Amino acid sequence: MFTIYFNKYEERDKRRKLRNNPTEAEKRLWPFLRKRQMFGFKFRRQYGIDAFVLDFYCPKVRLAIEIDGEIHRSREVNLYDKERQQYLEQFGISFLRFSNREVLENVETVLKMIEEKLKELKNK
Repeated sequence: MFTIYFNKYEERDKRRKLRNNPTEAEKRLWPFLRKRQMFGFKFRRQYGIDAFVLDFYCPKVRLAIEIDGEIHRSREVNLYDKERQQYLEQFGISFLRFSNREVLENVETVLKMIEEKLKELKNK
């Protein structure tokens, strides 16, 4: 049933464009997530679920990691993010959200938080 929602073909160009134009924070975090470096968990970049694209996604434990820029602080975008997250949580997806600033200025703390969440989800 869920396969019709994940990485939909018609959303392919959107995902490709986002992968080819990462933010500085995404560039900073990706080397730590790629190639199963986090406890052997595979992460994907710009992973699509329905019409939405997650910055990073670990399918095995259904963990989404979102990196929010300054625009996400606006009331409208913040409300949109909450609604989007609630919709995606219906698929059993857990979320971790970080600001660009957190990733760029303190990636070690961000990585520790990701590790803790992965341990928690692995033991569920």
